[in-house]
Amino acid sequence: MDWDKLRIFHAVADAGSLTHAGDTLHLSQSAVSRQIRALEESLNTTLFHRHARGLILTEQGELLFDATAAMVKRLETAAARIRDSEEEVFGELRVTTTTGFGTLWLAPRLPKLYERYPDLNIDLMLEERLLDLPMREADVAIRMKEPSQADLIRKRLLTVRMRMYATNQYLEANGVPETMPDLSSHRLICQAATTPQVAGGAMLVRELLTHDIPSRLTVNNYFGVLQAVNNNLGIGVLPNYLTEDFPDLVRVLPEIESTEVPAFLAYPEELRHSKRVAAFRDFVSEEIIEHRRRQRDAAI
Repeated sequence: MDWDKLRIFHAVADAGSLTHAGDTLHLSQSAVSRQIRALEESLNTTLFHRHARGLILTEQGELLFDATAAMVKRLETAAARIRDSEEEVFGELRVTTTTGFGTLWLAPRLPKLYERYPDLNIDLMLEERLLDLPMREADVAIRMKEPSQADLIRKRLLTVRMRMYATNQYLEANGVPETMPDLSSHRLICQAATTPQVAGGAMLVRELLTHDIPSRLTVNNYFGVLQAVNNNLGIGVLPNYLTEDFPDLVRVLPEIESTEVPAFLAYPEELRHSKRVAAFRDFVSEEIIEHRRRQRDAAI
C-alpha cells in the first residue's frame, strides 16, 4: 500500500470529512477524494460510507484505521525519542575491542556506565579482528593500534606495555628469577607469538622464547594467561593495565617489557553527534584518567 495514501486515509478517518482532512493536509478536497478512491480501488473494498453529515468508516475501513492509528502512534513515539535523544542516552551501542582489554579492563567497569545510563544497551564484541567502523560493523572501537582509516574520529586513551607477572604464592614456592637465564627453571605463560595480538606483545614473546625455557603454556588471549597465573602455574606475560584490578600480581624481571602499545578509541565521523557514543567516550576517558591517577599514587 502507498504510504502517502495511508496518511491521507488516516487524516480523513480522523476528521470524518474530506474538507477538514484537506485543510489539515493542505490539499484540495478533490485531491483528497482522488487519493481515497485510488486506495479503495487498490484494496478492492469500500472504506467509507458517504452521507450528508460526512463520512463513516466501513468495517474494512475500521480495520485499516486501527492499523494506521498504531503506525501513527509508533511514529510519534519515535519522533519524541529522537527529540529526547538531545538530552537522554538510550538504545544500543555496539562496542568492539580486544578480548583481553574487553574482559579484563572494560567489562568490570561497565556497571558504573549502566548506573549512569540505565537505558543504554551495550553490545560488546570481543575479538582480535579489526571490525570495519565506516561499514558499521561496530559503532565504537578500542584498539591497541592507531586506526588507519581517515574518516574516523580517534582519541588516544593510554599507553600499554606487556610485562611479566606472577603471584606471591608461586614465587615463594619456586623462587624469584633475578636474570633471564633464571627463567629456565620456571614455566612461562603467554600468547604464542603467532597468535593475533598487539605487535609489542608478540615481539616480547619472541624475544623470551629465544632463551632456554623448557616449560611453557601458550593461551590465545590474555584472560586465559591471567587465569593460569592466578592459579600459580607460572610467570605470565600480561598487559600492565591489569595491576590496578589485580594487586596481588608481582612484577618479575622489571627491566623486561614490551615497546609502548598505544590504545585508541575510535568511531565513524557520521556518529560525531551521537549521544550514545559521546556518553561511552566520556565514560571511558574518565575511567582512564582515574586509572592513571591511581597508578601514579601507587608508584609514590
